[in-house]
Amino acid sequence: MKAVFFDAGNTLLHPSPSVAEVCRTVLDAHGHEVDVERIEAELPHADDVYEAQYRADDTFWMSEQRASELWSQMYATVLRRLGLNGRADRLGRDVYEAFGDPRWWATYADVIPGLARLKDLGLTLGMISNWDSRLPDICRGLGLSDYFDFVISSANLGLHKPNPRIFELALERAGVGATEACHVGDHYYADVLGARAAGLVPVLMNRTGTQLKADCVVVTELGELADRMEESPCRLTI
Repeated sequence: MKAVFFDAGNTLLHPSPSVAEVCRTVLDAHGHEVDVERIEAELPHADDVYEAQYRADDTFWMSEQRASELWSQMYATVLRRLGLNGRADRLGRDVYEAFGDPRWWATYADVIPGLARLKDLGLTLGMISNWDSRLPDICRGLGLSDYFDFVISSANLGLHKPNPRIFELALERAGVGATEACHVGDHYYADVLGARAAGLVPVLMNRTGTQLKADCVVVTELGELADRMEESPCRLTI
């Protein structure tokens, strides 16, 4: 192994303190007082909008405009359910814009120590994420850029996971062959199947710690991956 690539959301970083808190902050700025608990209760409806679109056509991640429209629509759906019908579209866009600010994101506690260990092993580290064009700025704001040799977002390239080509471009940037790299992500379809189709070793990140039966390496945090790489730097096996 000479390189390790990572997904971003739910693998390395997460909304902080929460999606509901960010929504509440935006609403407060516009004079709308809504309890975090009420917002939290409606957020599953945003997930429904996302999943429906993802199943129908996941290529929205290839376009900055389409990705921003979908996320704005998701938040607007929540706001309508909170009774903000007249301003839901505008406020939904404002919530989306807020998430371009690194202060609303945080890395998991194991991420920086884990990346430092992998970097000390001489590995090239890259990020491949289905994300809009703001991802590199978010990474800089969180201090992740100190560890990564490159950050690839789908909207910037016009490619998305699981398309093998996005992984192949990462291999080209890292200057390694497919069998010399692994990709770590939380989504089986986008990350595991995509990496495998490009010839990389897939690693599934299971942040919830629930029991999973998967046909690939599974880790719950970056320390586990670093342990494996230190013990057997030439290969990763189930």
